[in-house]
Amino acid sequence: MTPGGNFFESLVGGTDPALVSEAADRAAMLLVRGARTTGDAEVAERLLHLADTEGIETIAEVWSGSPADSLAGCLWRLYLLRSWVYADPAGVAREFEAGQRSAQVARVVAGVAEPPGPEQLKAMVDQVLRGIAGSDFADVLLRAAAFARVVATGRASLSDPTNAEVQRMLVLSEQLEAAGHAELDHGLA
Repeated sequence: MTPGGNFFESLVGGTDPALVSEAADRAAMLLVRGARTTGDAEVAERLLHLADTEGIETIAEVWSGSPADSLAGCLWRLYLLRSWVYADPAGVAREFEAGQRSAQVARVVAGVAEPPGPEQLKAMVDQVLRGIAGSDFADVLLRAAAFARVVATGRASLSDPTNAEVQRMLVLSEQLEAAGHAELDHGLA
């Protein structure tokens, strides 16, 4: 027996993954492309605190499955990076400080104030996210990539370089950097 035309419509539960993906892409497009056209400082502040007000879990529900080379995937990675910095600013500062000696260029691109303490790292990550509304999105991605690269380098110097956490941070850096270059070349969608 084959299902009739109303069979799928009568099922209750679960959200269509295609609709979730479409909503994620649309929201990301509005946040990145729409925010830049407003020039409103309040919009930048609301974007900065989006994960705080809506919860990173809510954002994850919509954006975490998005490809790294999409606006939604980039926003997920940026908010994840900010949440991590706020969750462990002292640990991040230690890793950043350890990595800055070996990753000089990335340290400069990241733009962290000296000395790179917990409060300076929070300020830097917030400044980067404010850039979603106020500057070139490629710059936002490249600065975040540079920051993640310095931290990955620091993690490798403080622990086993094959450590899964080192590798995850390196992958995050590479994904953000590739997305930044894609944004420069043709704009992410």
